[in-house]
Amino acid sequence: MDNFIVSARKYRPATFDMVVGQSAITSTLKNAIRNNILAQAFLFTGPRGVGKTTCARIMAKTINCLNPTPEMEACDQCESCVSFRNSASFNIHELDAASNNSVDDIRNLVDQVRIPPQVGKYKIYIIDEVHMLSSAAFNAFLKTLEEPPAYAKFILATTEKHKIIPTILSRCQIFDFKRITVEDIVGHLQYVADKEAVIAESDALSVIAQKADGALRDALSIFDQMVSFSGNSITYKDVIDNLNVLDYEYYFRITDTMLSCLTSDTLLILNDIIDNGFDGQHFINGLGSHLRNLLVSKDAATVKLLEVSQSLRDRYANQAAQCPADFLLKALNISNQCDLNYSRSNNKRLLIEISLLQICGIMNQSAPSANQTQTALAKPNVSATASHSVPAKPNVSPAMNVPPQQKPTSPAYSNEPAKEVSEKTQPANYVSEVGLSKPKTIRTISISEAEKPKVVEEVEEVVIETSFDNEQLRAAWKDFAETYKSTSPSFASAMLRYQPEAGAESSVQFQVDNGLVFGDKLNVHALLEYLKSSLKNNQIKLIPIVKEKSAEIEAYTDKEKFEKMATHRPMLRLFKDELGLEAEI
Repeated sequence: MDNFIVSARKYRPATFDMVVGQSAITSTLKNAIRNNILAQAFLFTGPRGVGKTTCARIMAKTINCLNPTPEMEACDQCESCVSFRNSASFNIHELDAASNNSVDDIRNLVDQVRIPPQVGKYKIYIIDEVHMLSSAAFNAFLKTLEEPPAYAKFILATTEKHKIIPTILSRCQIFDFKRITVEDIVGHLQYVADKEAVIAESDALSVIAQKADGALRDALSIFDQMVSFSGNSITYKDVIDNLNVLDYEYYFRITDTMLSCLTSDTLLILNDIIDNGFDGQHFINGLGSHLRNLLVSKDAATVKLLEVSQSLRDRYANQAAQCPADFLLKALNISNQCDLNYSRSNNKRLLIEISLLQICGIMNQSAPSANQTQTALAKPNVSATASHSVPAKPNVSPAMNVPPQQKPTSPAYSNEPAKEVSEKTQPANYVSEVGLSKPKTIRTISISEAEKPKVVEEVEEVVIETSFDNEQLRAAWKDFAETYKSTSPSFASAMLRYQPEAGAESSVQFQVDNGLVFGDKLNVHALLEYLKSSLKNNQIKLIPIVKEKSAEIEAYTDKEKFEKMATHRPMLRLFKDELGLEAEI
């Protein structure tokens, strides 16, 4: 039985053309060899499994090849190439800096550099994981790295460039290797599958490529694992079962249920996912990726950002056509917040369920009723002066008290040319007791410089004065404080300390320690509007009563201090008189 060789070693590139996903770097290296402008030191840096050490070996073999091809590839038949292939070359040395990171190891390397090559033109030293060298070893290596003999070349490889001291970096030509794309990994896996007579579905290879996260070596290791699991036929189902990957079908189904606001079906799908052993955060991360893929699928210019197979791209495009962009943006924000709060939550499943229900509610919020649409067209939108979320006033048509000849003509229905419409808010006396102001909206239509602006007369507010008692008032007061905590916690806490009393003529009286709390007119306005709406009385007035504090004389001298203590403790005065004591002045 032959020894098994893993695919990552068996199909390791032997020429520059075979390197996957690093065409810019391989082209630069071949041109440098062709034009004989090789630097004395190179630094290959990048993530794991992207071809750093492979390119270093190919370069070392190529620059020592006795008969390179016109494309600057090694012939693989000369004495130097054969000795390199058989791991018997005396001119190419590999050093693992992770286990040879001391000053003595670098000193031995420097001693070897002094010996010229016996066969070939160069002696090449490949130092892998160079960031593991100690600071002393780096400093011992500096001089040799900057001014080596003409026949010596150094190729350093690392995954953590930031750990290398700047003096070393300044002496090297730096090549940054990028992560290999999913398409390139899928193409190479298909090549290996054809060589090994393995039938693999494109969707299955795509999942393997995504699981590898840009590392071709990891992808080949997973490929070997799948061959061991399913034999010579790798299916999409085998891959997601073996790698514990959430099926795309789950995300497509749960997105459909959320678009249709089917909350029960959404929760059942989540339960199915958790019952199959998948972690909640793994699911919420996958949902965020799925929503992101739907968002980029809505524009043909961004479809190239999808790292999935063509069949999945078509499915994403079909579902993206059904998803409004506003829905996707809000859903992405909710899923991102869920991911951020997941580790701190005590009830993690409840957090995910709440997030899914919030996403389900997006479509309901974004679909206005017909009555709301007609109302929005019939009258201009006037913004409230307060930005706080408080219940709206009773819906009373403002046109019921305006004579027909004074009703404004809406530009949307006028036969005249469109004119500039501006809205401004002017303050008026609202509740003089607390210094509040009632917003009055004046709508001005500017026609031209020659014509005077027309001002629509202010609409009088319809009086709604429903009686209420202390119990109803305090209940509404407490509800406001509880709901207002998220907007202004300090103001809401202050409201909970006060006990309001219903007074005459819809007034609300309450005692406060000082008037500073009611200096914030915005919060007081929110309180007043809430009480008006909850108690159905738009004539309510807030009347705070500041408690009077008795003036207390400060005691400075010893005699004053004694008199103050004796006022609270009469026995002290009796004790002084019986003993005939006097307080010092």
